[in-house]
Amino acid sequence: MLKVILLRHGETAYNADGNRYCGRTDIGLTEKGTAQARKVFEALKGISVDAVYSSPLQRARATAAIASGDHAVITDERLIEADFGLWEGKTKEEFNAENPALWAQWMNDPEVARAGGTGETGGEIVKRVNDFFEELHRRHNGQLVIVVAHNGINRLYLAKKMGMPLSNYRRFDMENSAVSYFELDDENVLTLKKLNATAL
Repeated sequence: MLKVILLRHGETAYNADGNRYCGRTDIGLTEKGTAQARKVFEALKGISVDAVYSSPLQRARATAAIASGDHAVITDERLIEADFGLWEGKTKEEFNAENPALWAQWMNDPEVARAGGTGETGGEIVKRVNDFFEELHRRHNGQLVIVVAHNGINRLYLAKKMGMPLSNYRRFDMENSAVSYFELDDENVLTLKKLNATAL
């Protein structure tokens, strides 16, 4: 059994500015984002974790370092946020005004549609994230780990593991620096224990 505390990174300037799609853009935390990560640290204080993993993007790495109390953070490229293609840096309202068909295709079947027309498919995202967690299970079986990643990939992965069509991934709410918790058994079956919480 692998036990995972899954976090979304703290607030960025893009989150604060109408929730612009940040994707691969490497921007840091706002003051609010840093404060959010500190609140997670306080919530998790006293819980012993065996390892901390993070997306290589600075907003996730900073959240991981603060929330874990400066535990050594291991970065993994498979945890990077989705490539949002032409949507990068834009709000949903902005890119929908430019090309509403792209959003309709994505919402209808993100498994095969490319985010922003030129980005990743949901299937590609889920494959890399699932590969990461399967490897994590082999490496840390019986242990508790913190994983800090991103809104898009976290929700797509959870949708897939919960047996939902990927088109339902937006039904999961995951706020900045929210705490989710799940367990993966030896058959790689996921049991979601907490979602979008403030503490374990």
